[in-house]
Amino acid sequence: MLFKIASVAALVSSVAAHMAMNEPCPRFSPNCATQPQLPAGQSYNYNIKDPIAYDGPVFMSDVPWPQPVASWTAGQPVTVGFQADGAAHGGGHCQFAISYDNGKTAAIVHKVMEHCFFNGPSNGNSAEVLKYTFTLPADVPASSNAQFIWIWTNAVGGRELYTGISDITIANSGGSKSYTGKSAIYPNHAGYDTIPEFNGDYTTGVSLFDNAPNVVVSPGGSAVSPSVPEYTSSAVESTSVPPPVGHTPAPKPSAESIVESTVEPTVEVTATEPPASVEPTVPPTEPTTPATPVYTSSAPTAVPTGSACAHGALQCVNGNAGFQQCVWGVWSATFACASGTVCQQTSPNAVICGWP
Repeated sequence: MLFKIASVAALVSSVAAHMAMNEPCPRFSPNCATQPQLPAGQSYNYNIKDPIAYDGPVFMSDVPWPQPVASWTAGQPVTVGFQADGAAHGGGHCQFAISYDNGKTAAIVHKVMEHCFFNGPSNGNSAEVLKYTFTLPADVPASSNAQFIWIWTNAVGGRELYTGISDITIANSGGSKSYTGKSAIYPNHAGYDTIPEFNGDYTTGVSLFDNAPNVVVSPGGSAVSPSVPEYTSSAVESTSVPPPVGHTPAPKPSAESIVESTVEPTVEVTATEPPASVEPTVPPTEPTTPATPVYTSSAPTAVPTGSACAHGALQCVNGNAGFQQCVWGVWSATFACASGTVCQQTSPNAVICGWP
């Protein structure tokens, strides 16, 4: 009897459920053609089609599969598939991203705006498109421990967020060490803008994706990089920072109020030496300290949120356990680096969270 009740409950859940990825198989999905053996202490997620809790983690699991579920190659076509029995809510915006730090930082490799799951405008719930094939960028670095991420913002219905995360390997014979792309964003989740129901205007919210910040992702550490001047897939740079997984970030300015910032501080010193045969008659004076601070590799002391700073700057804080970003003269709340990594200042306006 207990088995019958559980089976009925699962059937009802499936009928009322939404869209879910099944290729590459997301963590602990029971709905894939094949999947690895479950890790010890884990169980199949029969609620994988549910929306993400507004103030919870942006993924349903932070525990990886014990083996990768797909092997991809940079520069080659890859395919992402979805279950056929989900409610597609009129389509909406889909992001496809790569991460090397368990989803804490993710860079977009493909996106389908406006009509994801459909061939055009629709108010329907039955998806017309269940597979997307695209070319993985050629400069995505190789890794035996990468994550592929799908994020969906629905067009019709309650303002919700749907995600999936899969464990994959990536091969790259070109030796690329990092990939720069637009940051994945999570609309309708705590700390992010809410995209209203489209009501026939399928461009609703598109500007948020266009104005997402650039990120640099790498097996050696990933970071928001507002100083990167250009993203090769027509990306537009801004200066907001995505939250760590499972944390609620501080409120940020709206996308419309953010202006591109790509100016790097520079230091220029000109010195004139006397000819070798002429001795100076007075002791040389000390050079004047330039107004712009000179970058050093040591991490700066943590600056309280709200202190004055140069817009776009990034700094390591809390003993290199995390970092802050300056937004319009005010330091943000601290964003923690992934477990096992430390913040490393690579320039006055860029940091990475890498392995020590």
